[in-house]
Amino acid sequence: MENFAVISPDSDVEPLPTDVPALHDMIRQLQRDKCKLIEQCILFRHSRFGVSSEKAPGQGEMFNEAEVLAEEPAPEEVAVAAPPATEKPPATRGGRKPLPAHIPRIEIIHDLPESEKVCACGCQKRLIGEEVSEQIDIIPMQFRVLRHVRKTYACSCEAGAPVTVALPPQPIPKSNASPGLLAMLLTTKYVDGLPLYRFEKILTRGQVDIPRQTLARWVIQSSELLQPLFNLLRDQLVAHDVIHCDETVIQVLKEPDKSPTSQSYMWVQTGGPPGRPVVLFDYDPSRSGQVPKRLLGDWQGYLMTDGYEGYNAVVAQPGITHLCCWTHARRKFNEARLVQPKGKTGKADVALALIGRLYGVEHDSKDAGIEARCQRRQESSLPLLDELRIWLDKSLHATPPKGKLGEALHYLDKYWPKLIRYVERGDLPIDNNRCENAIRPFVVGRKAWLFSDTPKGAHASALIYSLVETAKANGHEPYARLSHVLQELPGTTCLEDVEKLLPWKLDALKLISKVMTAPGA
Repeated sequence: MENFAVISPDSDVEPLPTDVPALHDMIRQLQRDKCKLIEQCILFRHSRFGVSSEKAPGQGEMFNEAEVLAEEPAPEEVAVAAPPATEKPPATRGGRKPLPAHIPRIEIIHDLPESEKVCACGCQKRLIGEEVSEQIDIIPMQFRVLRHVRKTYACSCEAGAPVTVALPPQPIPKSNASPGLLAMLLTTKYVDGLPLYRFEKILTRGQVDIPRQTLARWVIQSSELLQPLFNLLRDQLVAHDVIHCDETVIQVLKEPDKSPTSQSYMWVQTGGPPGRPVVLFDYDPSRSGQVPKRLLGDWQGYLMTDGYEGYNAVVAQPGITHLCCWTHARRKFNEARLVQPKGKTGKADVALALIGRLYGVEHDSKDAGIEARCQRRQESSLPLLDELRIWLDKSLHATPPKGKLGEALHYLDKYWPKLIRYVERGDLPIDNNRCENAIRPFVVGRKAWLFSDTPKGAHASALIYSLVETAKANGHEPYARLSHVLQELPGTTCLEDVEKLLPWKLDALKLISKVMTAPGA
């Protein structure tokens, strides 16, 4: 390519090389560049207009979802949790699931007029039964004022000073925000993905005027209150020897020494002991390898990541074994399959089929115990990996390295030792999907609120996302969970009190019932 000169009106075009081998090399390079550009155009067109298996179903039909869903068969109209197994659910029509038992019932009695309770023969009709049907109802967001009336007592002889009942500890002292309001504020922003200005408008519709600057301050103050609970979750995360890690971008406008348009990062870690899943977010302006070293400290175990080179520093530490994600390897072969000629089966299809069989072993043994899953991997997955390795060695030398297929093959070869380590134990993950799934709610919210204003706000968001996603991972409804924690945490006086608020020490259904049956709810 260096033999070509830039064409301009004042310059002559250099002649093509006369050396035949050099000319052939130039032609081959042009052909490779052409193929690469064609592949990039195909992938761009697919990402822009095609259907991706990783997108949510119906995502491209957002504006006609009512019409689309109306045409689909609906065996159940309300997909909500069933009442406890000890209660016999009421009979329903059409295979609907019964409405949750924890929702308060309001009876509306439909009775005959007195004139119609007399039969034509003159006899008084008697009640012999009733038919009951239930509808799910919803009350729009209600506002109320909690008036804390603190009684003051004094001795009749005026010998002592008057005594006023103390106000219970509040989430934000000297603020007019109740735990319920703060919980709703955090839920709308970090669960429903609404920016603060939209929540401000929701409050305005109820004739409640709270500026978004005040709402932002409440978010940061709430995060400071929740810090002890976050610290306990981190202790739980590093108590287990398997951690997933990933990162995604965030824009912070007022990050010192950085442009407002530059990228910062949310680092996400998932793990925790069996039955106690933990999801932690951590903000950092950098994507350097020092960040995971700071987050993990002296932890030792198996670290699952993608192929990002920034993790090399932390996995080089003693006691850390690096696992790599099969989903990322499969994704590269899927890209290679998309750019191959239509109607033809190529090497990408072979790789995808073998990787699919590896996932088939995982699917068949997902409900098995750790030892049984390990044995199944040794018996079924190891032969598949051997077959894939033999195929990979043959394909590497017969495929140009710069095309999508070549990139996929070299990626698989480069990370092969880290990709196959999951078969060593039955509790090691095959991919990093657990962490990627935890990132998705953050990405959805980021599309709405776009950026954080300050690093302090980004740190607050990371902490609250951690508590919300950990609550969801443990089966808790986020608003009920936040409302309970914000009410109880200000009154804690020792570590044991805070530990009682960890999600696996609370009953999720009882928390929902507590919110639903609260006075005025």
